[in-house]
Amino acid sequence: MTETYIVTGGAGFIGSHIAEHLLRRGNHVRIVDNFATGKRENLAGLADYAASGALELHEVSITDKDALDRIFAGADYVFHQAALPSVPRSVADPLTSNEIGVTGTLNVLLAARDAGVKRVAYAASSSAYGDVEGEYKTEDMVPNPQSPYAVAKLAGEYYCKTFTKVYGLETVALRYFNVFGPRQDETSQYSAVIPRFVAAMSQGKPPTIYGDGTQSRDFTYIDNVVHGNLLAITAPDAAGEMMNLATGGRISLLDLVGKINTLLGTDITPVFAEPRKGDIKHSRAGTDKARDLLDFAPIVDFDTGLARTVEWFLKR
Repeated sequence: MTETYIVTGGAGFIGSHIAEHLLRRGNHVRIVDNFATGKRENLAGLADYAASGALELHEVSITDKDALDRIFAGADYVFHQAALPSVPRSVADPLTSNEIGVTGTLNVLLAARDAGVKRVAYAASSSAYGDVEGEYKTEDMVPNPQSPYAVAKLAGEYYCKTFTKVYGLETVALRYFNVFGPRQDETSQYSAVIPRFVAAMSQGKPPTIYGDGTQSRDFTYIDNVVHGNLLAITAPDAAGEMMNLATGGRISLLDLVGKINTLLGTDITPVFAEPRKGDIKHSRAGTDKARDLLDFAPIVDFDTGLARTVEWFLKR
């Protein structure tokens, strides 16, 4: 029997990749997206699945609980990817960040509980750690969120764990670390660093680094995140747990510029600006828990993922 999956934020960068993979496996997928940040072009390659009925698109906000109840009926699993990404956006507008990240997530969990969904995989965020001490950020560290976005994501984690304990709804919270890859939006002022850098440098323009460039991130290629989500949705020992989903690597922004220069055959020097409020200095994941509970290991390394991403941007 074909299983039915809900993907909230399914027209977004990560959600569209998860939806595509599920459809290719022969599953039925219902995408929930209000296109606040999602893009219709991210779903352009899925038209045949929509025509066959394997893909349903529901243009709905996760703040609409009644609509979610109708859409979730009969679903087996939920990948909750819908969010208002970006730390700077949340600093500028914390109320909307809370409405989507906290109230929206609560609506998703309620709808999943009432529909008898087997498990919800929640897109949590490494921003919950903040600037904690230590080279690796591990799940036993006390959270120290530095922005409204991080607070909202952390609240979603707590709701997930509570719904497992109180209502028996299986949930798994996956803390993402700087996911990148094809389809990532470079046009918004809140865009993630890799698409912004690639877009600028492919046009011969210098990228802007907020800070001195020594800050580092555990950049994680999209295929690794899809792989981890698919493991998490059925892993027998993962229910009620939170864990990092990343590579365990570390790349500074100056190193990133150098790698993009190499791929493009350019020699572009970045420009520097004042650090942004809410940004953290270093972010690197400890990955032991995901390995132990999910049998997770990265399937695409950083350099390969960056090359694929640059190639995608150049071919558009």
